[in-house]
Amino acid sequence: MIVVLSSPSGGGKSTITQGLVAERTDCGYSVSVTTRPPRPGEVDGVAYRFLTATEFERRVQAGDFVEHAEYDGHRYGTLASELVRVTHGGQHVVLDIEVVGARQVRERFPAALLIFVVPPSGAVLAQRLRARATEGDDVIAGRLQRAIDELAAAAEYDFVVVNDEVGSALRAVNAILDAESRRTSRQRDFAIMLDRLRAEVATELVRAVTAH
Repeated sequence: MIVVLSSPSGGGKSTITQGLVAERTDCGYSVSVTTRPPRPGEVDGVAYRFLTATEFERRVQAGDFVEHAEYDGHRYGTLASELVRVTHGGQHVVLDIEVVGARQVRERFPAALLIFVVPPSGAVLAQRLRARATEGDDVIAGRLQRAIDELAAAAEYDFVVVNDEVGSALRAVNAILDAESRRTSRQRDFAIMLDRLRAEVATELVRAVTAH
């Protein structure tokens, strides 16, 4: 299953994604590709793979991306090879991406599970952005402006989770994933299992009838 988490900047999707992948052996993280420069402490291939703008565009033209978008002047995307890598390992693949990318994933994979993470209030969102102490007021204002548009897209998602506290939000996402995993349309061998079970019950019925 493809699982997409989105939120406005500061909403907490990345923290929840990290917690989900750390807690669950059935989930694997899709490493995104970006043209932005690495931040201090970032290692290529862990949270992101870093490409030049030229290489990114070359791979776009080659059709290598499942989704890609521009954010704050830099390009981000998910390589199809990442989905193959994780799903072939028998895991759900978790994408931490923005609204534009999520729409592209939904168009290409209609059965993808889309979860939108929202802050409990606008004041909390602003406080979280300021608490990073890595961006100026103009950048924060830009992120808040963008958040207004992103929140309007929440209704396009399958579920909305309020992140008032990371632990409770993570539990909510876990519950959603557990429930969705049991949806009949997502169980590959569901029909086979039912046919086997019906056959077994039929055998028990014959035994019950002949016992009399």
